[in-house]
Amino acid sequence: MIRKEQIYEGKAKKVYSTDDPELLIVSYKDDATAFNGLKKGTIAGKGVINNKMSNLMMQYLEKKGVPTHFVEELSDRDTLVKKVSIVPLEVIVRNISAGSFSQRYGVDEGIVFDEPTIEFSYKNDELGDPLINEYHAKALKIATEKEIETIKKYAFKINDELKNFWKGCGITLVDFKLEFGKLSDGSIVLADEISPDTSRLWDSETGMKLDKDRFRRDLGGVKEAYGEVMKRLLENI
Repeated sequence: MIRKEQIYEGKAKKVYSTDDPELLIVSYKDDATAFNGLKKGTIAGKGVINNKMSNLMMQYLEKKGVPTHFVEELSDRDTLVKKVSIVPLEVIVRNISAGSFSQRYGVDEGIVFDEPTIEFSYKNDELGDPLINEYHAKALKIATEKEIETIKKYAFKINDELKNFWKGCGITLVDFKLEFGKLSDGSIVLADEISPDTSRLWDSETGMKLDKDRFRRDLGGVKEAYGEVMKRLLENI
């Protein structure tokens, strides 16, 4: 597969076209950002871990019946994916109160919900990724009702599968962010990544944070936490 010109650069990844118009190459960076890019830094080796972890998780979810954009891992940092048009909805599934949920509603972190919650953000950096509901999404023509229902179905399915997987690793899945895309035929698939950048992962025994909150909150040990998650994943995949 021939890598051609760079067509996009985000906070954590670069995207390149290839000699196949239906395939792209995603390259993971070590750059770290938080609070909509207000805080910036570098986590050595993060790109390698996030690339490998995302690919393993995508393949795991494919086996469980969730379609994804994953095609092939090309190197430590580069992965071949299907070209999609990203649905500009960030989908957040929460099992336990934490982060912005706790701040927004004035509740302590660590409250285990009776059932998972789901929320949507309009994927727009200039607006600060504001929360929106399904009616807003339809009014803005971000997604159709059928597409939103499909996204919700996949999101809850992913939550069930990942909760069980991480439990076997001694890790509690607190919450996570997903992004979905549409293939050329209009079908919805899971895109973006699944990693400690996009998931809150707590050690099941100690409650230690093993995710990007260590960077957000200046807790230190960010590289070590990501490495620990990767180690447990490889031992259980």
